[in-house]
Amino acid sequence: MIADETVDLVVTSPPYPMIKMWDDVFISMDSSIRSALEHDEGLSAFERMHQILDAVWEEVFRVLEPGGIICVNIGDATRTIHGEYRLYSNHARILTTFMRLGFVTLPDILWRKPTNGPNKFMGSGMLPAGAYVTYEHEYILVARKGARRIFQTKDEKQVRRQSAFFWEERNHWFSDVWTDLRGTKQKLQNKDIQRRSAAFPLELAYRLINMFSVKQDIVLDPFLGTGTTLAAATASGRHGLGVEIDEQFFNTACELPQAGIETFNQYNMERLNRHVSFIAQRIQEGKSTKHTNTHYGFPVVTKQETELIIHELTSIECKNRGEFDVIYSNEPQRGYSKNWPGEKSDEDKVDSDSNWSKEEVIYSSSTEKIPPQTQLPL
Repeated sequence: MIADETVDLVVTSPPYPMIKMWDDVFISMDSSIRSALEHDEGLSAFERMHQILDAVWEEVFRVLEPGGIICVNIGDATRTIHGEYRLYSNHARILTTFMRLGFVTLPDILWRKPTNGPNKFMGSGMLPAGAYVTYEHEYILVARKGARRIFQTKDEKQVRRQSAFFWEERNHWFSDVWTDLRGTKQKLQNKDIQRRSAAFPLELAYRLINMFSVKQDIVLDPFLGTGTTLAAATASGRHGLGVEIDEQFFNTACELPQAGIETFNQYNMERLNRHVSFIAQRIQEGKSTKHTNTHYGFPVVTKQETELIIHELTSIECKNRGEFDVIYSNEPQRGYSKNWPGEKSDEDKVDSDSNWSKEEVIYSSSTEKIPPQTQLPL
């Protein structure tokens, strides 16, 4: 069992109730779901599937720290049963459970993911009254356990400042509709896993982790799947913990943190490069950049960004099957300090002392196949 109140953030995407590709997963846990579907009792099957998920949300509430946040990517389902086509609102059902458990529900994000199919018409085509809206979005539900998290000690406040995001990222990431992320098919050697996988993009998990946690936090995914959340936690300098009941998915997830240090570092470099491009454009447009980041030497828009640092990975060590230690450099990536307009003001200078060592293990990843010590019972 994961100890009570030890997890800072949960980022996950469960099997979607009433989506056929996941019927067998739910039936394996409650055989009455098969009977409900065979007898055209769609609402009964829908409720029984969610009761299985309810047990997981109860465990998540238990293990989250006060102030901890959960982000759930979920899509609603449409399905025809006994000739009746209808919507099964998964996101609404999950929010109902969250409120019952005591979560503080927060504004959600609509992830709009256009389909690639040439024909989007459903129902009666061009004739009124019998046509249906095409669903091209999913939800990212956000909820918090209790009151907002407080950073009290000097070290906690420093780590929070180092975990800041850029001003332009804040404007984009915290919008209520995301249109720039497409669901992508993972290139997996196991074709059965690829057929059954509906993993969200790495960028989705990366954003959420950087939005709602700080470096050295523990990030949990109770529906680990192919391990995308742990990969994003690796890139972001967080501890990661994942739980998976499917042996094939578990084996795939064990391989993901070893995707390559270069891959994760390149991902973070692209983030820094996007900021540099943004600043260059801002200066060209004659807009002000009043502050300077103390690690990279480039301008930033606000004082809150001046201590931001994205730590470079130096090694990933496999301790045991499904357990990894990751080592990061304390030195900022080179090549960003140049003759930017303006000088760094005294108010932007910060104490260079840090609780990070030159190279310190700050992330551990565990992809356990629900052993007793890390089990999240369903």
